[in-house]
Amino acid sequence: MEISVVIPVYGCRKALNELHRRLTETLCKITNDYEIILVDDCCPQNSWESIQEICAKDTKVKGLHMSKNFGQASAITAGVDNCSGEWVVVMDCDLQDRPEHIIALYNKALEGYDVVFAQRAERKDSPVTLFLSKTFYRVLSHYTDEEIDPTIGNFSISRKKVIDNYCKIREHNRAYQLFIKWLGFKQTTLPLEADERYEGKSSYSLKKKLYFASSLIVSHSNKPLKATIKLGLFLSTVSFIYITVLIIQKLMGYNYLAGWTSILASIYIVGGVILASLGIIGIYIGNIFNEVKNRPIYVVSEMLNIEEEKQTRIHE
Repeated sequence: MEISVVIPVYGCRKALNELHRRLTETLCKITNDYEIILVDDCCPQNSWESIQEICAKDTKVKGLHMSKNFGQASAITAGVDNCSGEWVVVMDCDLQDRPEHIIALYNKALEGYDVVFAQRAERKDSPVTLFLSKTFYRVLSHYTDEEIDPTIGNFSISRKKVIDNYCKIREHNRAYQLFIKWLGFKQTTLPLEADERYEGKSSYSLKKKLYFASSLIVSHSNKPLKATIKLGLFLSTVSFIYITVLIIQKLMGYNYLAGWTSILASIYIVGGVILASLGIIGIYIGNIFNEVKNRPIYVVSEMLNIEEEKQTRIHE
């Protein structure tokens, strides 16, 4: 297989037939040896019905139906676990990323790159969304020690050896772009113009984005723990200096009137820092607990056009 295209499907059912048509036209210009893997992450619009219809008409399209909603990263993992291509394209189903750009990504990769990410030259989102996105990636870059470009999403093409190594990473808190970058290999970006969503709006609300960011940060960095240590040392230093000043005033005979306000304020500040620190530690322990349970990242309830011997590669 020359090219596999892996697409997580959620919340964009009306785009699937148009996506299939444009993908087929584009991939045929590169090779006839390709496959399209549509992973239905329990879409609330019942996209599985459309995927079944497409798979019945075109055997080059393979369908995976998740037993429940596991999230985009897990859906991508399910797709790449079951792909066969020497080159693997990952993209969204909402047609913001143009299928026609796969040709440009493929040609760029043939110049000697293992991974080529599409860089959205101009994101067609609202100013609020753009601001939140930049802020999110700036914070994420700081805490993960990886330079993450907010104009780069999952749309990319990678060699089989990169995908094979990605599949060996079985952590539950996943981010496709972040993991691919962490793997190394020879990577580059290609500026490409993006379109607006074919229908609907993104399912990533502000609440989900904040949860996603916090999960990635505590999964990929111990900087929050170091920050609590620094804050504790800072408060201890300030307290020591304050106590030293009080002792000096007492020895010099100054009348000092103790106030309940300063005492209560100090107690509340220190107590808040302690509770916040315990909360951060609790999140890390919770992540450890989730990982040691060793549950599967996803569960597939139904597969279409996938041979039994090729179903779900198992990595140690």
